Amino acid sequence: MLKKEQLYEGKAKKVYRTDNPDLYWIEYKDDATAFNGLKKGTIANKGELNNLISAYFFRLLAEQGVESHFVEEKSEREMVVKALQIIPVEVVVRNIAAGSLAKRLGLEEGTVLSCTVVENYYKSDELGDPLINDDHIRALNLATPGQMAAIREIALKVNDILRAHLAERELDLIDFKLEFGLHNGQLLLGDEISPDTCRFWDKNTREKLDKDRFRRDLGNVEEAYKEVYRRLTGR
Repeated sequence: MLKKEQLYEGKAKKVYRTDNPDLYWIEYKDDATAFNGLKKGTIANKGELNNLISAYFFRLLAEQGVESHFVEEKSEREMVVKALQIIPVEVVVRNIAAGSLAKRLGLEEGTVLSCTVVENYYKSDELGDPLINDDHIRALNLATPGQMAAIREIALKVNDILRAHLAERELDLIDFKLEFGLHNGQLLLGDEISPDTCRFWDKNTREKLDKDRFRRDLGNVEEAYKEVYRRLTGR
């Protein structure tokens, strides 16, 4: 397979064409942003760690019947994925109050929610990815009701799989963001699953092991990402 011209560069990844029109080549970057791009920086080795962690989770989910765009790793910071027509709705699954949810609802961070909360956000950098509901999604023709029902079902299944897997490694899954797209008409999980898109806390100490360390200037960001990878793989 040949890596061809760059199609797009986002905040965390570069996307390239390949000699197969159904496949894209993704390169993960060390660049870090927060607060809709207002805060910018670099996290050493973030690209490699997020690529490896995402590949690990995509393989785990595939074993449990959740299909994604992931095809194969090409290097420590590169993977090949199926080309997706992205559905512009970001899905956030929350188990424990943190971040914007804690502020919005006046909850103390770390409050265990009585049920899992699923939120939808309009994927638009220009608008700051606003929170939206099913009526907004229909009004804007972002996705069909059937697609959103399937997305919710998959998101909750992903939550069940990841929470159980991480608990065995003394990690709590606080919340996480998922993106979806269509590949030849098939709905697939896309984007990444990493400390950039998830909140991971140590189950015992409550130490944050995710991008919040960058957002909140807590330090030891690279070490936190490495610790997640170590707990997952033993390496």
